[in-house]
Amino acid sequence: MPPQRWIALGLFLLVVAIIALLIIVPVISKSMALAETKDSLLFKLQQYERILAKKDTVLAEIDSIKQQHEEQGYFNSQETDALASAEMQNFIKKTIVDAGGELSSTQALPVNSKDDFNRITVRVRMTGNSEELRSILYKIETSTPLIIIDQIDIRPMRGKRNPNTHKIEPSNDLNVNFQAISFMRKPSE
Repeated sequence: MPPQRWIALGLFLLVVAIIALLIIVPVISKSMALAETKDSLLFKLQQYERILAKKDTVLAEIDSIKQQHEEQGYFNSQETDALASAEMQNFIKKTIVDAGGELSSTQALPVNSKDDFNRITVRVRMTGNSEELRSILYKIETSTPLIIIDQIDIRPMRGKRNPNTHKIEPSNDLNVNFQAISFMRKPSE
């Protein structure tokens, strides 16, 4: 074979190799990438199908949890904010009197609404000794519906002056101010 044929054959093979590199290799590469994407999407689809198959079970469990939550009675069940506040004030008054403390005042503060709940707040002023205070706070914080004590301020009461000795006698009594907070679901509209 003459050298010109070898050169022509070499150029032909070079052109075929260049065409293969420029056209065929990217096509095959793209095909492989698409196959990987297809497999990935198929896997995700199967995951979503498994998740969707469990939907009814999950919804039933959510309803069960909601029912249990309602039965626990953590939220005030009164129909209005005013009734909830009045009930809370009566409970606090009874708790303080039963423990031997002295209720100075209760004041219902404006209701705060957030999401699906109303925050019922009552400001309380009372006097009593440390044992009475401990008993009162325990009874309030372990009550149902749930009542949370916030912004508590405890100060010792000034002792009284003895008329005979003119000395101030120490007192075990405390002035206590705090906010009691309870929550209720917003009424359905």
